[in-house]
Amino acid sequence: MEAFAAESGGMPQLNPEFWVSQIFWLIITFGILYVVLSKLILPKISANLETRKSQILENIEAAEKKREESEQKIEEYEKIVQDSKNEAKNYFKQAREKVLKDIGIKKEVLDKEIDEEVNKTEIEIKTFRNNAPEKIKKIAEETSSDLLQQLIGAEVNSSSISAIVEDFSRKKMDEYYGN
Repeated sequence: MEAFAAESGGMPQLNPEFWVSQIFWLIITFGILYVVLSKLILPKISANLETRKSQILENIEAAEKKREESEQKIEEYEKIVQDSKNEAKNYFKQAREKVLKDIGIKKEVLDKEIDEEVNKTEIEIKTFRNNAPEKIKKIAEETSSDLLQQLIGAEVNSSSISAIVEDFSRKKMDEYYGN
């Protein structure tokens, strides 16, 4: 055989003399390969693929549940945030109303105090205004009496000075106060 192969210089597997044995071994080899693949390897691969497929489906289902849970948590979070905002607005509104109410009360008290002070001041001004001519007349009488006494050197009748000051003050009072 080696001699033939060597003599021909070609490939021995192409020699028809060896085809029967090659076909035999080919059938045996592929048969064993088929049996090994179909009975041992392919069922394991198939089972492994089924396991992976079921695992993937379980993972997808779990992921879907987690997504739904996360969406629900997000909705709860947004609701909590919105409730907190509303609560903060209510606190702010209540505080604002309380402050405005306090300001209103204090303003009312302050206005009342201002009105009382204005009334007191007006009464005092009115009192001073009413009493001013008498005081001015008295001061004028005393001053005139003192001046005349210093100028003349003798005592002057106070009733005469009073009459003169009274006459003069009536004229000026009419001019100043419009009486």
